[in-house]
This record gives sequence, structure tokens and C-alpha cells, in this order.
Amino acid sequence: MQNKLFIKNKKLNTEILIKKNHISKFINDIVKNNEKVFCIIDSKIRKYLNYNKQKKIKIISIKCGEKVKTFDKYKYLTEKLIKTNVNRKSAIIAIGGGTLGDLVGFVSSTLLRGLDFYLIPTTLLSQVDSSIGGKNGINTSDGKNLLGTFHQPKKVLIDISVLNSLTKKEIRSGYVEIIKHALIKDYSFFCWLEENTKRLLNLDKSVLEKAIYKSIMIKLFYVIKDEKEFLLNNNSRAMLNFGHTIGHAIESHYNYKKFNHGEAIAIGMVTEAKISNYLGLLSNNELERIIKHFTKYKLKIFDKVLKNKILIRYLSKDKKNTLDNINFSLIDKIGSSIFYKKLNKNKVYKILKKI
Repeated sequence: MQNKLFIKNKKLNTEILIKKNHISKFINDIVKNNEKVFCIIDSKIRKYLNYNKQKKIKIISIKCGEKVKTFDKYKYLTEKLIKTNVNRKSAIIAIGGGTLGDLVGFVSSTLLRGLDFYLIPTTLLSQVDSSIGGKNGINTSDGKNLLGTFHQPKKVLIDISVLNSLTKKEIRSGYVEIIKHALIKDYSFFCWLEENTKRLLNLDKSVLEKAIYKSIMIKLFYVIKDEKEFLLNNNSRAMLNFGHTIGHAIESHYNYKKFNHGEAIAIGMVTEAKISNYLGLLSNNELERIIKHFTKYKLKIFDKVLKNKILIRYLSKDKKNTLDNINFSLIDKIGSSIFYKKLNKNKVYKILKKI
């Protein structure tokens, strides 16, 4: 398996490394090539990290979680960086999960009109999904990621050794994004996951590395074709949002308290698979196979708010929407996704009541 990947086309040039016990060297290499380095670290995982402290490195610890993606935290970080004399020869490193990466990427893309930044994702979810592709942003009271930018990191380090610090719940949350990649693009990967999920959830090194690599390659397929999500066809980057239209609405409704991201997206994927089935796109057998897999590995599949009309308010704010339609990334079989643009909010509510 390759341990070095590149996002490369006319606009993108990001190096992705898959290594073990490599964080210290990664940071030291960045220090050599920059005047100042600001490491913004999730305070929860700081104690697990070993790296050489140097004068050129400024450490900023921040308590993370979905609540970190706010105007207040954006203001806090930008002002703190300015007060510590950040300049255009500085580099910013985010060390933490996906929410920290989203926030720091947004800060990096706007501060001084754009600074180089690097990602060291420390959760399985961020390693296979949010750290890849350059989407950054913060939330508003109306929904997730409604303010954001496309700003690619220079390098991303996927260090699987940090995953040993995660809880089983956090590992399952990350697995949800892995199974998403299989469902939208790769039937054989889904079959492989059916055979190897138990080993993956137990952090078997060889299984974990293959699953991360396959997930990243699927995400890169869409990122390279459609970095800024302009396409409205089956090559659209929006395909990566399978399960997220419903999942983000659930997160927003509960103010990010009831479920973690993976749990909400798991419910979203099963629900959007049911919508696919209702519309005649996905067969009964394949829907049952998906639900069986989710149930077997204790992934969430339902919440009562799905039957509540209040959910439509959040669905209506989704970034993929056009005119009065709620646009979905749906699946027509396991391993194949389509961009579905034919559902208005009243029709969506009626479908959710029936499935």
C-alpha cells in the first residue's frame, strides 16, 4: 500500500502521508521551512502527543467539539494569532479532530488573506473524511458549515498510532464515513468491509490502513473532479454528502448535543437509503443488506425527529439546494450514487412520514 498520496491538478497540490509514529518528524520538517509555526491543538489529546518543543513553535490549546465551530472561537483564534505576531511566513498546524480542522482551515484561509496550513487529524472520522479536500467552515444558528471556504492544506499527516486514544464510540463514528465511501462508489469495498469491520473496529493495523487508504482514494476521486462542488451530476463532490443532508439537519435540530457526527450521519445514510428505495432507485434486498450491516455493528439507524415537520426547516437550509428543491445525494445500488434534484420540501416531508 502506498503511504504517500497527492491531490494534484491545476489548482490543487496537497501531500497526504499515511504513517505511524510520525508526528514529531512532521512538525520538525514544517518548523525548518517556516519563520513561525502555530500549533493549534485539541486540549483533550495534547497529553498523547510527543514532539520537540522549539522556540519557533507557539502552542494554542483549545477545547473542541462541534461547538468550537462558532464566530466566537473564530474571533478568539484570529485575534490570538494576530497578537502573537503571525505573518505571511508563518504556518498553522491543526492537531485534532474534524471540527478543529474545519475551524483552523477557515482561520488560515482568511487571516492575512490566506496562510499555509497543515493538518494532523487525530480521529478516524477526520482521517478518512474531513481532513481531505480543503473544505473549511463554521456553523450558524441556521445550520452547519454555512460560512466557509475552500482552502487546501499543504500537507496532511494520517498517523494511525493516535487512534489508540479513541473510545469505541469515536471509532464507530469514524467508521460511518468509511462505509459511506463504499456505499457511494465501491461495491467491492463494501463487501470487504462486511468481512473485516470487526477487525477494523478493533484497530487491526493492516485492515485499518487499507480502509483509510480506500476511503481517501474515493474522496480524492470527487475532490479532483469537482473541488468547489460546481457540478450537478454524478461526478459532483456532493456525492460525498450521502447521509449528510438528513444527518446535518438532525445535528442542527439537537444543537449538536444528542448525537456525535457519525451517529447523526449513520441515521442520515439509512434514511436516505430508505428514500432511495421509496423512489424506486434502490432494491429492497440492498436496503435490507445496508440496514443489517448498520445494526450488526451498533450504528444508529433512526430518531423520532425524522417524523417531525420541524426537520424540514433545517433541510431547507442545506447548501446543495436549488430553488424550492431539497437536493439529495442518493444511491441506486450499493457502490453507486446519483445526484437527485426533484424533491421539494413538501414531498420530502411526505416521504419521511411514510418510510
